[in-house]
Amino acid sequence: MADPEKRGNPEQYYHVLRRPLVTEKTTSQLDRCNQYAFEVASTTNKVEIRQAVETLFGVQVEAVNVVKMPSKRRRMFGRPGLSKPWKKAIVTLRDGDSIEVS
Repeated sequence: MADPEKRGNPEQYYHVLRRPLVTEKTTSQLDRCNQYAFEVASTTNKVEIRQAVETLFGVQVEAVNVVKMPSKRRRMFGRPGLSKPWKKAIVTLRDGDSIEVS
């Protein structure tokens, strides 16, 4: 699926992946297990995430794990509130493949 002629239109996948998550934990996962973390749209599933990563980055995905991150209590302008819940995807790539995340 890494062949450019076989991949779909990349513009249809831009709404799936919101942003890459670069933290100490995700950096260590990248080094140890070749795993990358992304914030994804809350309505997407594993199949759509796999297709989006393979199409946008031209790599082969071995596995996709999805975690729903709950909302947290926050204080804004002195008033209590909640942050929005979001969805995180941890994508495991085939050995030898990599993504440039900055």
